[in-house]
This record gives sequence, C-alpha cells and structure tokens, in this order.
Amino acid sequence: MEQPSPAAESEELTDSEESVYSGLEDSGSDSTSAEEEEEEDEEEEEGGGPEEGPGGSSPPRIHAKGASRKSKLLEDDSPLKENGNLLAQNEYEEDSSDEEDIRNTVGNIPMEWYQDFPHVGYNLDGKKIYKPIRNKDELDMFLEKMENPDYWRTVQDKMTGADIKLTDEQVDLVRRLQRGQFGDVRFDPYEPAVDFFTHEVMIHPVTNRPADKRSFIPSLTEKEKVSKLVHAIKMGWIKPRKPKDDAPTYYDLWAHEDPNSILGRHKMHVPAPKMKLPGHEESYNPPPEYLLSEEEKLAWEQQEPAERKLNFVPRQYRCLRAVPAYSRFIHERFERCLDLYLCPRQRKMRVNVDPEDLIPKLPKPRDLQPFPTTQALVYRGHTSLVRCLSISPSGQWLVSGSDDCTVRFWEVSTARCVKTLPVGGVVKSVAWNPNPTLCLVAVCVEQSVLLVNPCLGDKLLYGATDQLLESYVAPEEERVQPVQWATATGEEHGKGVRLVVRHSKAVKQVTWHGKGDYFASVVADNGNMQVLIHQTSKRWSQNPFRKSKGLVQCVLFHPLRPYFFVATQRYVRVYNLLKQELTKKLMTNCKWVSSMAIHPGGDNIICGSYDSKLAWFDLDLSTRPYQLLRHHKKALRSVAFHKRYPLFASGSDDGTVIVCHGMVYNDLLQNPLLVPVKVLKGHAITLDLGVLDVLFHPSQPWVFSSGADGTVRLYT
Repeated sequence: MEQPSPAAESEELTDSEESVYSGLEDSGSDSTSAEEEEEEDEEEEEGGGPEEGPGGSSPPRIHAKGASRKSKLLEDDSPLKENGNLLAQNEYEEDSSDEEDIRNTVGNIPMEWYQDFPHVGYNLDGKKIYKPIRNKDELDMFLEKMENPDYWRTVQDKMTGADIKLTDEQVDLVRRLQRGQFGDVRFDPYEPAVDFFTHEVMIHPVTNRPADKRSFIPSLTEKEKVSKLVHAIKMGWIKPRKPKDDAPTYYDLWAHEDPNSILGRHKMHVPAPKMKLPGHEESYNPPPEYLLSEEEKLAWEQQEPAERKLNFVPRQYRCLRAVPAYSRFIHERFERCLDLYLCPRQRKMRVNVDPEDLIPKLPKPRDLQPFPTTQALVYRGHTSLVRCLSISPSGQWLVSGSDDCTVRFWEVSTARCVKTLPVGGVVKSVAWNPNPTLCLVAVCVEQSVLLVNPCLGDKLLYGATDQLLESYVAPEEERVQPVQWATATGEEHGKGVRLVVRHSKAVKQVTWHGKGDYFASVVADNGNMQVLIHQTSKRWSQNPFRKSKGLVQCVLFHPLRPYFFVATQRYVRVYNLLKQELTKKLMTNCKWVSSMAIHPGGDNIICGSYDSKLAWFDLDLSTRPYQLLRHHKKALRSVAFHKRYPLFASGSDDGTVIVCHGMVYNDLLQNPLLVPVKVLKGHAITLDLGVLDVLFHPSQPWVFSSGADGTVRLYT
C-alpha cells in the first residue's frame, strides 16, 4: 500500500485536528510553555526520527500554530474524495497529543463578562487563557495601519483575544456571504430537483390498504356543526359578510366630542367678543339728527382718537351706488385681528365653596344641657364695685368683697345678706376654705390677709374651726418669717376675724390648697417676695422662689398633684413642689394674663387676658394653647371651671358672661370639645368696667357673677 505523498498529506485534515483548530489560532497568550515544546522534541528523538516516505523525505509535521492550518480548512477538499480509503487508514496517524489545544471552553456567553479580568476563559485542562498584552496606543495602531499591508484582513478573535490574519479563502467566503450567496463554492442552487415520489398514479400504489367505510358515508360530526351554523345564521347571531365599500371614508375628529369634558380640545376656550352691530349713524342715508353740525365736526376732529364716541363722521348719500369704498376698512380689520390675537383671554375657574362647609360641625347647645340660661337672683347691698366672690364647699353661703370696704355673706337660695363685715380697706380677693370640715374665709385687705370665721351654718362646724385655731402652740424658738402672724384683738374677734397675716406690701390675691391647710398669697411687688405660701395649722410662711420671673398676676394649686401654677404677664409656669423644680412653661400667646382656672381633672387650664382672649391649654398635648377663643369684645377679668359639669365661664368688661361647654375625654387621642353655649347679660357697665368675677356653684349648674354696678347675679 502506498504511503501518501507529503503534498497530499499536508492538504488533508483529520476530524480530530479539524476539531482542535475549528475556531482558535495561536493567541499569543502565555498558555504555551517552553516545557511543552521541549517534550515535543524529546518525543521526536525517541521515535528514531521521522518516517521516510518513498521519496526519502519525511512528511511534514502538522502543528497547530498560526493561521496556516486555518487556510487548509478552507482549501478545496477534492483530495479527500479521491483518497477516501487512504484517509480511513491514516485518520489518527498525524494526530498527536503534544499539540497545543487552546480551545476556549466558556461556551456561548457574552465575552463582555471577561472585560475586567486578565483572562478570557479556560482551556480543556481548566487553565486560564490570558489576554495578549496590548499596549498599543492610537498612534501605534495608525502606524501599523499605514505600514502593515495585511492590516485590512487582520481580525481579533473574541474568544482568545488574539489577532488572526484571514486567508484568501476566508476573505472570499466573507465576501460571498456579504453578497447573499451560499458559503460553499460548489453548491448549485439551480440544479434540477430529484422527484423522489412521482405525481403520476401508478398501477401498484405504495400502500394497498382498502378504503374505509367512513369515506363513503356522510360525516355525522360535520352534519351537526353545519346545522348549528345554519341555526345561528337564522337567529341572526352570525351575520353574512358585507360587501366591501370602496368609497373613501372621512372622519370628523370633533363630531362626537363632549363640549363639557375636561379633556376637551379647548378646555379654556373663551369666544372672542362680537363686534358691535351697525346703527343708524352708519347708514348711507342716516336721519338728520345723526348728522354732525360744523361745530360738532370741528370738536370731533380736535378729540383724541381714543376719546371719540364714533370713529367716523356720519355722511348722507343720495343712493347706495354713490357710497365710496371705506378707506379705513383694511386698517380696521387689521386692528381687529391684532386685538383678537394679542389680547389674552382666559376663563378663571372659580371654586364654589359653601360657607357652611367651612364651619366645623358642632353639637347643638340644647344637646349639651344643663347649663345656666336665665338670671335668677340679684344680690344687692354693696355700694361700690364688687371685685371678688367665693362660695362655701356646701354651696349654701356666698361671700363677696367690694371697694366699699366691706365683706358680705349671702344665703345663696334667698339672696339675703346674713352678715356684713367692715374691714377698713378695699377687698381685693376672698377665698372660702375648700375643706368641708372647716368654716374659714381668707380675705385680702390692703397689706393683710384676714382669716375670718363667719359663724354660719352648723354650730359644731364653726366651733370646731375655732378650737383648731386656738390649739396652736407657739414654738420655743422664734423663726424668721417673711410675714407676721397675729391673733385678732377683742373687737375684731367679735366680728369673726381670727388671724391676721401682715405682709410687707399690698396683697392682691389669695387661694387655698385643696386640703385646706395651706394657702398662697400674691403681693403687688416686683421683687422675689411676690408669692408666699402659708400653713395655717403651724402659722408658718415661706417664700418658695429665690428670684422673680416677672410680674406675677395670679397663682393656683393643682387639685390633685403637688403642682403650683404661677401666671405672669405672658407665661404660665408649672412648678413641682416636691422636687422644687420648674416642670413646664406655657406660652399663652396673650399680651397680659388677667386670670386663670384649672380643670377639676387637672390636665387642662384656661387663662383669660386683657386683650380679650381666652386660651385653653391641654397640659398633656403642648405648651402652646390648644385653642384661643375670642368671644368677648373687651378685656377678660375672670375665668372659672365647674367642679362637676363640663362647663367653664368667662366674665368681661363688655358686661357679659359667656358659658361654654368644655368636655374633656378620658381617651388621650380625643381632643377636648369646646362649644360656646350661652351669653348671659345683666350687668351694667360702670366706669368702663363690666363683670369683675365669675364663679360656679359647687354642685348645681349655676354661675355667679359680680360686676362694677355693685351687684352679684345668679344665673341658673
């Protein structure tokens, strides 16, 4: 058997070699090592040299280097056909394992994934195929383009990153594919087709199976379908196809548009103002009264064009034929177009808001009863303005202090004055002890606070009060106090005065603690001695504040907790008496606070001010007012809470008492409900002063008011 010639052998490719070099040439990467080349040389030596053919020359070894193998792929494969039997014997003769296989095994993936890595994939052994080192800049590439004649046929292999020079056969293949031709040169698209199955009917068919019976009988399934279609056409469910109308159709885009729709074509369209219709003066033969006289013509010519009533002079013509063309026609049309074009027209969308919707929905006053509505009694007897009021814990007796230097005690139910106590000075404040087991009233007169036992009601009650005051034992050591405690003399004791607490300056307010042992007094001073706290049982007084925080207007004890409220002109400070520290500072948003009252629950307070505002504070909510009420027209003098009912009242210099419903809910998420329910009138304004004090009955929904007209009034 002949050995294949070297020339033929060099052109022949085995399947394994073709598979090795199907896609990649020498990439120039570092995957080839010098060690592998040495191994190849050793193998050649061990084999005793290459085999010699008939010509005595060794067949050239086919190495997988460069693009030469690639060119052999695309050469004419006619020797393969001629020497097919030789190929079968020599298939694995030239296939050696020492050839470098740098096939990239990453598969069909986007190669951009490897752009940030130094390698482009892995070979069959799992080793990285490194990218060739590319350090050419634009200038080097340009020079290479100019100098290298094969630059145009050099492409980069994306799988290995190596530059490959295309052979002539590969370039020819690319050009054929670009022209839309077949890649194989020898393929003839126009060769005659081989008719494997003839169209002629033969005597002997391919299958000799007899025809089915169903091919001779009408199909029942088809019959059922046809009957259903016939029924649907009869019922009109299926309409026959209409013949096509070839006439062109035109659509009116805005024919079916809703003019009121928001998405209309001109949603803000405002029609242009219409021109004024011509009148008699524009007629070619106007009545004589429309024609201008010489003086009127002269006056018309001297007027500015904008001031003229008519922009033309009416003229009379014999007939319509004699009327000349209007000289200013084009000019006026142009001005009209300018007006329409330049004048911006816009429709303003007016929001129609019902004023009733803006007012918050409040309950009706009749649903919030009971509250005082009518004047029931008038307590007359004082000769000057009545500044202050207080009521006994039982609600049976009322005490009032006046500028006529007297304190009067009244029976609430009959308006009878049961006792008058002359005190020798203007009474600024009175306060009945809230302890129901004591009968004691504190009265502010000039620089003293008088503790008075009015001896009203139960004898056991006021007798026990005297015994309690007389049981005091003076301490052995004299203590330094900011005030002087003195027992009343015989004459004063006969009037009911039991103790006198003398201050350094005039006292303007007194208020009791809820338990009835302590009381606080406010002195008209701007030093640190403005507020003093006194203990009756020990006859001991102290100054709780080291320095003054402003002009103190009034003070209050918290009904439940050890808190002390001090109102200055603009702020209300809340102090903790146990910890001796400031807890809160409330901003009233008022210019001058006049009075203050605390809710029986202790979490809400109200402040009246001389700038006719009433501020409601929710202490759990904020340090700013929850609501500011401006119901009065003049200064507020006094405010008060009811102990049992959700009511509060305010008295003002406008002579009215306004009663409001103030419901405080246990639910912390629900805000208090404040509703004014009644305006009570009755006091006459005297010396620009109206109502000076208001006070609720401890158990009934009644309110007392004292006024500058010298009367005390009860509203029930």
